[in-house]
Amino acid sequence: MDSQINTLVGKIALITGGSRGIGLGIAKRYVQLGATVVITGRDGNTLDQACQQLGGSGHFRVADINDHAEHAALLEEIEVNIGPLDILVNNAGQHCKKPAVDTTEEEFRAVLEANLVSIFSLSRQCLQRMMPRGQGSIINISSMSALFGLPQVVAYSSSKTGLLGLTRTLASECSVTGVRINAIAPGFIESKMFLEIMEKDPARKERILARTPMGRFGTPEDIGHAAAFLASDAASFITGVCLPVDGGNSIGF
Repeated sequence: MDSQINTLVGKIALITGGSRGIGLGIAKRYVQLGATVVITGRDGNTLDQACQQLGGSGHFRVADINDHAEHAALLEEIEVNIGPLDILVNNAGQHCKKPAVDTTEEEFRAVLEANLVSIFSLSRQCLQRMMPRGQGSIINISSMSALFGLPQVVAYSSSKTGLLGLTRTLASECSVTGVRINAIAPGFIESKMFLEIMEKDPARKERILARTPMGRFGTPEDIGHAAAFLASDAASFITGVCLPVDGGNSIGF
């Protein structure tokens, strides 16, 4: 395969929630492949520390994904000072873990606002810029909870399932212009907090690994590789899909 088809040289990417975990893993991979990356989040110090790992190709902007009124200004500032966006990765989100009967309507609504409505708002603003240019890639980070039932995450699961509907509809409407919209559903991905939880609950760790055909947890880098592929020209005829990156967990028995 022509290695040039996998490059992101010359591309400019915006990654929300890019200061840690999956977002930072994607940002690192994009920079490795030649992209200029802008990461956003609410904590300037954390963003600054993350950006130092990205070198000269990394930039950050303090921004709250829930502040819809600022989306247009954020995109305008990036495009004026850095350049036209080629890639948007909607990674920032909100979690809520508790039994469904104990989840309030306010908590449910807040998760949907962060994980679905805000993503629609930012994506819509981005599409208004990408579509006239005839190119672009939007990647939505969904979840394995959108593929099968997981207990105690009713709001999160609902939002991430809705995100797949948003992905498919936007792809159906907008792909004719040259803009592709896809999703990734990460499985159990390593982080400091996740690994600490697993060490305190070895029975749960064993259950997870037993139904994961590849027999290991994923890493942020695994998601970064998948997101790089979907953003590259190697995926030029792929739109509207949800790519599970879970070591086979979603099909494991």
